[in-house]
Amino acid sequence: MRQSRLIMGMPVQLEIVDPSMQENYEEIFDYFISIDDRFSTYKDESEISKINRGELAKEDYSPDMLEVFALSEETKNATNGYFDIHTPDGSIDPSGLVKGWAIQKAAEKLHVHGFTNFYIDIGGDIQTSGKDATGKDWSIGIRNPLNVANQEEVVKVIYPRGKGIATSGSYLRGTHIYNPHVPEKPDAFLSLTVIGPNVYEADRFATAAFAMGQDGVQFIAELGARGFDGFEAYAIDEQGMALYTPGFDAYTFV
Repeated sequence: MRQSRLIMGMPVQLEIVDPSMQENYEEIFDYFISIDDRFSTYKDESEISKINRGELAKEDYSPDMLEVFALSEETKNATNGYFDIHTPDGSIDPSGLVKGWAIQKAAEKLHVHGFTNFYIDIGGDIQTSGKDATGKDWSIGIRNPLNVANQEEVVKVIYPRGKGIATSGSYLRGTHIYNPHVPEKPDAFLSLTVIGPNVYEADRFATAAFAMGQDGVQFIAELGARGFDGFEAYAIDEQGMALYTPGFDAYTFV
């Protein structure tokens, strides 16, 4: 049974196909609440807000915060600086990585409990495992970013087969991902979906690729040459034209 909660300001959906109890759902939802309480830049008492106000010394940062900061720096280096948690106003916002990171952590918790068939979705960042309730591969729809009024309209169906999916875009929340090299540069795409080895990997590179603009899809296509295997991308521009990597079509059929 799929359950949904509003956490992090967006719907969090969880479906455990294997026999489970309500406490298994509550554990995962509680985990996401704790992540929001720690990393939300909208909550005055969150750890990240206290850091931005200079109220916490580095030696007092939580292990989660230190891990996210380290991963963010690693991602910045891997993306030629296009992924950067330092915003134009000088504050720190790790949200471009935290969501995928948290979903991946939640998936690991479910695996520890022995679950092999499940679905986790937070605002379009998705990790699946195993099969759905009908015994088939999980299928994920990419929404039409040109039709915000109908969020159920799908332009492409993909079958991730255990890989992670992350979508970055401006069509729902407006511009919130900026190009750190040219902050005033307009977005090249309305949405950019990345398939990666897991949702954490997909999320961090989707954020960077979207910030790159027109070069983002090519960047994803070349990740293998950089030592990061298993990535594909599908982007949609303001005219509704799609641009995608050569191997993307392999995920569009069962």
